[in-house]
Formats: sequence, structure tokens, C-alpha cells
Amino acid sequence: MNTVLLSRILFRGSKFARLTPSVTKSKARNLFVSTQLSASQAMEDAKKRVGTLKEDPGNDAKLKLYALFKQASTGKCNTKKPGVFDFVGQAKWSAWNGLGEMTQEDAEKTYISYVNKLSGGEEASPPPDATNNASGTNVIDGLDVKKENGICTITYNRPKKLNALTPEMYNGIRDTLNETAHDDSIKVLAFIGAGDYYCSGNDLSNFTKIPPGGPKELAAKSSVVLRDYVNSYINYPKPVVCAVNGPAIGISVTILALADLVYASDTATFHTPFMSLGQSPEGCSSYTFPNIMGYAKANEVLLGGKKLTAQEAFDRNLVTAIIPHDEFRKSVEEKLNYLASLPPKSLMYSKALNREREKEMLMRVNEEECVRLEERWLSDECMNAVMKFLSQHSKM
Repeated sequence: MNTVLLSRILFRGSKFARLTPSVTKSKARNLFVSTQLSASQAMEDAKKRVGTLKEDPGNDAKLKLYALFKQASTGKCNTKKPGVFDFVGQAKWSAWNGLGEMTQEDAEKTYISYVNKLSGGEEASPPPDATNNASGTNVIDGLDVKKENGICTITYNRPKKLNALTPEMYNGIRDTLNETAHDDSIKVLAFIGAGDYYCSGNDLSNFTKIPPGGPKELAAKSSVVLRDYVNSYINYPKPVVCAVNGPAIGISVTILALADLVYASDTATFHTPFMSLGQSPEGCSSYTFPNIMGYAKANEVLLGGKKLTAQEAFDRNLVTAIIPHDEFRKSVEEKLNYLASLPPKSLMYSKALNREREKEMLMRVNEEECVRLEERWLSDECMNAVMKFLSQHSKM
């Protein structure tokens, strides 16, 4: 891309005007009035400060500002990708589309924080459920989220429940991915489990918490939570490392194929018992597993419910490397520190080259899987299987 051309287009004349989409005078007037009425005073102040920046912040910063403004004012990207020769349009579209499911409120807060940083002030506090305490660890029930030395480490931390995932944990992970995707201080994101387990997947007791709208409302809401959760992995622009320290079940297994590096303890196992629970594959595994394992071996895992050892997972290309359990955490820490020491843009651009072609396919597969799962969750097969499982594990 011609970076000089991009810089001129994005930052010519009135600097902020070039960060907003092109509109007619009439539409611009309406947009201005609407924005004035709906945006917070802090957002208004931030927009004004962009136009008074004394130095050109560079193309990356301008694209980030553009994307955050669009996400805050419009929501997630809702336009088609520009043609291959529209270099500037493609850059702006990719920046906006890369924000994924980030909420308008979080985008506004992130925009304000970033403008504060560019103008020489202190960055504003992140959204409430991503608030850091004094130790640099985010407070999310069931999770520990620590940011240190360029690494964001998410620890599944419900050892008494085998680190099973609750809706709050799904949303917390989604929000952390969406936030750190645009945090320049974070270069690598990692997952690990507390205690002996990595993660036992979806907490099936979630199915017993029926909302006023009944099972249909529960299934519909759960489908949205799952879709947004998986999309946050698909759209994450930085390296994702999964450190599987023990048994992994369900979605904690299927999501591994969306990670960039997967290290397994030699005590780890990998199990997707979807059929025995009357459910169907998720996490894009109906597409990714056949791609990396071949249909026969993928079907043995997804349909036959075969539990894989660490060696079997390695042989089927689900795992990058196996590490002795006693050396596992120290070895993973060394690997993460090495990754975080590498040039961050090279890491991001190289990941994009590996993954970009598949993004649209993965998003489509995720949508299809969530639609099928919503139907499965309401089926007699699934309800009977889940109730049987819960009755057998009621003492857990």
C-alpha cells in the first residue's frame, strides 16, 4: 500500500473530518446533530482533540481512530469489503471489521482512552469488567486475567468445578479478547487452567437456569453468547497460545484449532463428548478438525467421542508440542516471553497472512453451528442427556 497516499487521505486538512466516513452535506449535518445529541461529553471532547493534535500520529493510529469511531457511532462493520484496488478503503474496512463484536459503549471508551494517549494525557480506565486491580489482574468471576510484560494471560479459575465455563466467563473472555486486540501494550494472549484441569468446557448446570421466557429464551441467548465468543477468537489479530495443563473437554478442545500455538502437558487429554449429550460440534470444529486431521480421524473425535491423549492430539496436528508436566508452566512461560520479545507488527501481519483467507468461512461456519446447537438444546435428545449427566454428577 502507498503509505504516503494513505496518510494524506486520512490526515489532510481537517484531521478529524478525514477520520469520519464520506457523506453528503445534508447527511453530514444530520450525522453531526445526531452525534451531538447521543454522544457523551467525553466523546465530544475527544473528537475535538483529534483535530488539534500537533503531530501526525501515523497511519496505524489513524486507522485505529477511524475504526473505533465507526464502531462507537454505528456498531460492528456492516459494509462490504472494498475492491482489491481500493487500498485506502480496504485498510479502513479491515480496521473497522477487525473490531468484531466490540460494543459501541466499549468502542467509545477505548476511543477516548486512545485519544488521551495520543494527546499526551493518561489513558482512561477500561470498561468495568476489564478493570485492573493493583496487581495488574482483571477481576472476572471464574477467571484470572493478568497483563504483564506484553502478555495477557487468561487463567480458567474454577478448580472445584474443573474450570467449567459460565456465561459470565464466556463474556469475560470475549471482552478481554476484544479489548486487548487494540491494546498496543499486549503482544501475545495466552490461556491456562488453575489446578489439575485445563477446562471442562461448558458448565452444564447453565441449562438449569431457565429465564422467564423459558427454554427457548435460554437457547437463543446461549447461542448469541457462543457465537460472539467464538467470533472474538476468529477476529483476534495477535498470537493466541493455549497451554493445556490437564484434561480439556468440549469447547476448550474445539477452540484450540483457532489458536496459533497449542502446548500440551504430557498428562493432558482432549475429549469432545457432543453426541452423548445430544449436541453437535461448535467452535468451528466441524470445519477446522477435518481440515487438520482428515475426515476419518476428525469424525472419530467429533462423532465417536474418542478421548485423545496428548500424543494422539499431537499426531493429529491439534497440538504444537508436548511438554513434561513437571516442566510445563516454566517452559510455557519461557515460550511466551520469547514471543512477546519479537516485533509485534511482524507477528500480527504474519498471522493475518495465515488466517485472513479463512475468516469469512469461519464466521459462516460459526453461525451455522450456533443455529444447529440452538435447535439441539431444545430437543428431547439433548434435554434428556443433560438431565442424566447432571443427576449422575450432582455431588460434583
